[in-house]
Amino acid sequence: MRTSTTARAATKRHRNFRGEAFLVLPSAGRMWSACNVKVRDCWAVTSVTLRRCLKLGAAMAKSKFEYVRNFEADDTCLAHCWVVVRLDGRNFHRFAEKHNFAKPNDSRALHLMTKCAQTVMTELEDIVIAYGQSDEYSFVFKRKSNWFKRRASKFMTHVASQFASSYVFYWRDYFEDQPLLYPPGFDGRVIVYPNNQTLKDYLSWRQADCHVNNLYNTVFWALVQQSGLTPVQAQERLQVGEVTTKEVKLPAEIEGKKMAVTRTRIKPVPLYCDIIGDAFWKEHPEILDEDS
Repeated sequence: MRTSTTARAATKRHRNFRGEAFLVLPSAGRMWSACNVKVRDCWAVTSVTLRRCLKLGAAMAKSKFEYVRNFEADDTCLAHCWVVVRLDGRNFHRFAEKHNFAKPNDSRALHLMTKCAQTVMTELEDIVIAYGQSDEYSFVFKRKSNWFKRRASKFMTHVASQFASSYVFYWRDYFEDQPLLYPPGFDGRVIVYPNNQTLKDYLSWRQADCHVNNLYNTVFWALVQQSGLTPVQAQERLQVGEVTTKEVKLPAEIEGKKMAVTRTRIKPVPLYCDIIGDAFWKEHPEILDEDS
């Protein structure tokens, strides 16, 4: 509805001695002034209201129940140390049987574990290298990481939850014909290593363990699948010392079952390599570089 010429003529703008605008409108044959529109006054009122709300919130947070925070343990990891989170599959012997894993190694399961490790490293950029075998994976956070104020519980829970959810999420990509019967579980622990040598020794320990386990399992399942022995008979026949001697050569198809994931720039890349010797560390000096 258009404003009549008389109404438009009656509408006037005036300025007071401070230069602030007043709008005069006609109403019921009389002129009346609207409230003074001042932007800075509106901001002032809003600011006062906001301060009152924040003060009320702070008062509510400091309640008599706040003392329960004193029971929280201080789990801050030592500064300038390597933080390692190692995950292990919970009761994966049963999980492997229920989901028909191939023996002695199921390539689908191994590749799925590596995919989960890559996902964790993509989400948590402070991880410089991860090493895995079978149903376990170790993640190494850089020495200068201040992620979540270096709280061990945060390191462990974030890695475990991201890894477990990725395992379920990517399951169908690797086990197309095998449905996931129940969700897997992973437990975790946090270890702190003070220098480069102890970190390398830790990773060497895990790879040596991988070598021994693969060698034992390969011979064990060969006795069961090829020689017709029962698992009990194969266990009695096979002595650990017998398969850990240097005279027994690890089959070529098993050599690729040790998995290391490192970064090329910012993308996690899986490698199948020997990390016990110095060659790996000379080829990838950025892993131990504190400024990496």
